[in-house]
Amino acid sequence: MLIDTHAHVNFNAFKDDSDKVIRRSLDSDTWMINVGSQASTSRRAVKIAEKYNKGVYAAVGLHPIHLWESYQDVEETSFFKTRAEEFDYNFYKNLAASKKVVAIGEIGLDYYHLPKSDGEKLKNKQKEVLIKQIELAQELSSCGRSPEGRDLPVIFHCRDAYDDLLGIIRKLPKIPRGVLHCFADTLETAQKFLDLGFMLSFTGIVTYPRAESVREVAKKIPLEKIMIETDAPYLLPHQLRVNLRNCPRKSASIKQRNEPVYVKYVAEEIARVRGLSFDEVAKATTENAVKFFKL
Repeated sequence: MLIDTHAHVNFNAFKDDSDKVIRRSLDSDTWMINVGSQASTSRRAVKIAEKYNKGVYAAVGLHPIHLWESYQDVEETSFFKTRAEEFDYNFYKNLAASKKVVAIGEIGLDYYHLPKSDGEKLKNKQKEVLIKQIELAQELSSCGRSPEGRDLPVIFHCRDAYDDLLGIIRKLPKIPRGVLHCFADTLETAQKFLDLGFMLSFTGIVTYPRAESVREVAKKIPLEKIMIETDAPYLLPHQLRVNLRNCPRKSASIKQRNEPVYVKYVAEEIARVRGLSFDEVAKATTENAVKFFKL
């Protein structure tokens, strides 16, 4: 059994076949957490999760790139537009009341996508919204919102902003339970987050030929600190990727789409670099996810 701890089957890339994708995953003993990035996808993640008795969960939150209007050109899903959204504390609080919501996320900082104009202003806005969402997770965790006594960890997105994220977290009155999703930095950076008690989650990036530093982290950090994810529809494992130069953009984007069942390739690569069996990594990462998200 495997758990894809960060997928987006709630995104438009799956609008025509989300149920088939989920069934394919569950039939392969792979559970998933669909993660929201704004109001609409967070709502959809909860709606999808509530359709299934087990194996499908949700996280809700406002991703930093949705704080301003921008245009994104993503290899796996082609071109899309983001709209500016204000963080509505009560809206996300009400969504998180669902028992199928297991985390607040993905939230964080993203300086990679900042526009050249208003960059500093938007950095400050990202920080403000990030702190509000951490406060939401901690409020929900402290109010005994469910009979099971679950508390909500935080799924952090971070791109080109690790130092600022560390600075914010270290200044909080209470460090949240957190996972750094799609970790893609150095062992030194990884250790700083591990020292805060964080988990690290790895995607298909670990399979990419040039991702030596990511593989080093996956090899050397404690196995009990590792979770696996696809970030579907993004970051298809290397062995499944097609050469975009050799096929039309429309057909290539379909072939490039990642999905939760492919999380096994992430587990296989981590097993290879650590010199472990696939079953050992599957067992450990599943136990880590169950414990962390209190599934």
